[in-house]
Amino acid sequence: MTEEQVLRLFKCLSDKSRLRILRSLSKEDMYVERLAQRLDLSPATISFHLKKLEETGAVVSHREQYYIVYSFCPEIFQHTLLEMVQTDSPQESEQEQREADYRKKVIASFMEYGKLKSIPAQKKKERILLEEIAKVFKAGRNYTEKEVNLLIADFYDDFCTLRKDMVAEKLLVRKDGIYRKV
Repeated sequence: MTEEQVLRLFKCLSDKSRLRILRSLSKEDMYVERLAQRLDLSPATISFHLKKLEETGAVVSHREQYYIVYSFCPEIFQHTLLEMVQTDSPQESEQEQREADYRKKVIASFMEYGKLKSIPAQKKKERILLEEIAKVFKAGRNYTEKEVNLLIADFYDDFCTLRKDMVAEKLLVRKDGIYRKV
């Protein structure tokens, strides 16, 4: 499902009358007048809601003699809520670009000639800088504390603070004096 289809379905399902119509149609196919009688609503109201439900694919209609009969369409509801929420958004690439631009701005603000000028007070900015520093570590390789200190010291004189923060942010893991990139 597209993001637009998911939005239309959620909007459509946010109406009590439409949910009642769906509940009735899930039990058996019906025409407008029978639904109106069953739900104690006017046929015009039922027709209005059925049109909205049909636009989302929640119900389908077919002609039987003089009547248009409506049927519940279970396929639309076989998607899990998680699948619907995780549907790709057209704005996703824009969001990723904004995030990349923000990262570049933070790095440019706090780093000069490959060295960290200061540790930002804001955790989000510090995380970005720590991730940038963590790029010097190779995944799967063990490092002694001395090796970690030497690598981090290239970025900032207070390597102890950065090492501690990298472990706290789970960019590095420490076990028995050996460090590994997560």
